[in-house]
Amino acid sequence: MKKIFKYGINTLTVKKVLAIANGSLEAVLCEEAIEQIQICRAKVEKMASSNKAVYGINTGFGPLCDLQITPEETNKLQENLLITHAVGVGNPIDKNLSKIMMICKVHALSQGYSGVRLELVERILYFIENDLLPTVPEQGSVGASGDLAPLSHLFLPLLGEGEFWIGDSIKSAKAILKEHNLEPIELQAKEGLGLINGTQFILAHAIVGLNKMEYLLDLADVCGAMSIEGYQGSSSPFRDELHRIRPFKGCIEVAERMTMLLYSSQNVNSHENCERVQDPYSMRCIPQVHGASRNAYYHLLELAEIEMNSVTDNPIVLSDTEAISGGNFHGQPLAMALDYGSIAAAELGNISDRRCYLLIEGKFGLPRLLTTGGGLNSGFMIPQYTTAALVTENKSLCFPPSADSIPTSLGQEDHVSMGSISGRKFNQILGNLEKILAIELMYGAQALEFRRPNTFSDIIEENHRIIREKVPKLEDDRLLKDDINNMIALVRTQAFNLK
Repeated sequence: MKKIFKYGINTLTVKKVLAIANGSLEAVLCEEAIEQIQICRAKVEKMASSNKAVYGINTGFGPLCDLQITPEETNKLQENLLITHAVGVGNPIDKNLSKIMMICKVHALSQGYSGVRLELVERILYFIENDLLPTVPEQGSVGASGDLAPLSHLFLPLLGEGEFWIGDSIKSAKAILKEHNLEPIELQAKEGLGLINGTQFILAHAIVGLNKMEYLLDLADVCGAMSIEGYQGSSSPFRDELHRIRPFKGCIEVAERMTMLLYSSQNVNSHENCERVQDPYSMRCIPQVHGASRNAYYHLLELAEIEMNSVTDNPIVLSDTEAISGGNFHGQPLAMALDYGSIAAAELGNISDRRCYLLIEGKFGLPRLLTTGGGLNSGFMIPQYTTAALVTENKSLCFPPSADSIPTSLGQEDHVSMGSISGRKFNQILGNLEKILAIELMYGAQALEFRRPNTFSDIIEENHRIIREKVPKLEDDRLLKDDINNMIALVRTQAFNLK
């Protein structure tokens, strides 16, 4: 029986969001959610028709919150909100991010605290289910009052404004609505705010980054194990007894993985009793460094999954007479964790570059630059320049945007999270990390060639075979650009065996 996710009722996870986005999990607006939406909508309509000022329902926005709006002006007020806040700039985000943003927004609206009409939620669902994905510029959100600019662009097509992705082309929303026999929606009280207050831009970047980071954490362990095999390093620093007396979750997990990845390696076992007392930190301290990055990943995952099941617009409708204007839209809870995650991802690349350097030093039976024809051949001298450049670029991207705040909205929004920038930089760092790990795998595979006829653990042998199907052993110098690109493609398509 096919599983079905119920918006507003069931609990979202990173995996479920991505499954809904790729069509492998069906998501529906069930009767319970429909009832929640309609009950809350009735409360908003009651407040909109009263003489009592309720922020965002019959008042202006931001610094204009002290100006009350007549019932006749309410609809125009909500439309103006989207139009005036759609001021994003830069390249459009990936269309999959737009889809994830809409999925998360539908789930938040369906919990019965936002006060939008059922018709509005159903139209967003129609966009999701028919792959009508709005174009959203990447820049312009300060991450408090929510992601105002990105969410405004995301929902302009409801009004017949803005643009959609159709395949790889961009077409006007007005034309696409006409093709689907859909009329633009006229927003009513509270609906503009319900749409554009929220953290769905930040959250979508966290979801995509977390999914990528989960794989890269495991891959980094494989890279480390392959480099240890090539370096003929020791497996003793990964013993369980050592890590149980400093029991950080991520560190224990990495130590267990390293033991598994090196299990039954003839190459490592043949060298365990050599006179070398200890390995450099980038080999010996893999559990501590990779493990710290895992701890950061788990923290961000926990917070992101809280956020995707939360209501983050404003005001929050609690009763027939009460709508609280609070700060659930503020992106700081995710922004700080995203900056932590960025440092964690960057450090995986930092230690990977150091292992690359060790493999080309020419120690412990490896030829300098991993080539026997040094002098005439430069071997693997220069790819480490690339890892060094990528590591430094990642370091520069690690400045935490959440540590900064520039007041907006005439000082009404005097502390903002800048979490949208944190989310974008997190994914930039992960993109660079993919390239760094790809190069380390290429180095590790070359180093293994000089340890034959020794055999390696089954999982390292398998991954070495995967690499050699795309990148042959380097004998004499050749153009390495294609090799590097092939390695990056293997990483991005998650071709490696990690367990």
